[in-house]
Amino acid sequence: MKPTHIEHIGIAVASLDEAIPYYEKVLGLECYAIEEVKDQKVKTAFFKVGQTKIELLESTDPDGPIGKFVEKNGGGMHHIAFAVEDVQAALNDAQAAGCQLIDKAPRGGAEGLRIGFLHPKSTFRVLTELCGTK
Repeated sequence: MKPTHIEHIGIAVASLDEAIPYYEKVLGLECYAIEEVKDQKVKTAFFKVGQTKIELLESTDPDGPIGKFVEKNGGGMHHIAFAVEDVQAALNDAQAAGCQLIDKAPRGGAEGLRIGFLHPKSTFRVLTELCGTK
């Protein structure tokens, strides 16, 4: 596996409506997309900083992963996502290197990307997402 860049940093928030103004008015960033990913029970908002994106994540279900994270932690940095050429190959490489996988196969994510997560128990407590178009 060889990531090409940091695709995005995921930040869990209780409310997009409350969080977006901070990124726009204080940091001067532009929210260029808001999207719901129903199977992940989340609504996202995206900002760009250079080549890297900031993804705000609001739960659409308190029992979803972001809802549970916000309940436990009050929000904050949720994950870091690396762009890879082939998500399945990267997941296979990570597993072969001893990483515990959350996703054994890629699934659909925001912005039409294929995604797969590595478990934080095997990534020094950082939830790691691998993203790509295949």
